[in-house]
Amino acid sequence: MTPMIDVVFQLIIFFIVTINISESKDEDVRLEMGVHGQEVDTGGDSSSALIIDVSRRGRISIGNAQLTTKRLQDILKGRFYRMGNNFQVWIRGDARASHESIRKVMDTCTASGMGRVSFVAVKDPRTPETKQFFEGRKRSRGR
Repeated sequence: MTPMIDVVFQLIIFFIVTINISESKDEDVRLEMGVHGQEVDTGGDSSSALIIDVSRRGRISIGNAQLTTKRLQDILKGRFYRMGNNFQVWIRGDARASHESIRKVMDTCTASGMGRVSFVAVKDPRTPETKQFFEGRKRSRGR
């Protein structure tokens, strides 16, 4: 009976952790297509990566908590102090966001000493909503 209870607790912990990770991203961010982009090897552990969302209106957030560039810099410096340069920064920029909004985050990362910055994009749109979004963008661009 004891091993079964241990397994049940392990499963509960696993589901709680995965639910928190899936809820921590900004659902309003629609990623750009990156068909030819390189896939980032997480080594099976994405918990060491700091995921920064940039919405189409320039809202910067981590885990759905809105941040100023000053607060983002404080977070990056604190993490750099604790972990060194052993973590990645993933920028999830909305496809409709201005370059200036993304550049603000990039400049903040550079000022904080980050050397491992990657951009997150969609390699294969799987949901019908995502496919429709990219088809609409192709038509509006005249492709």
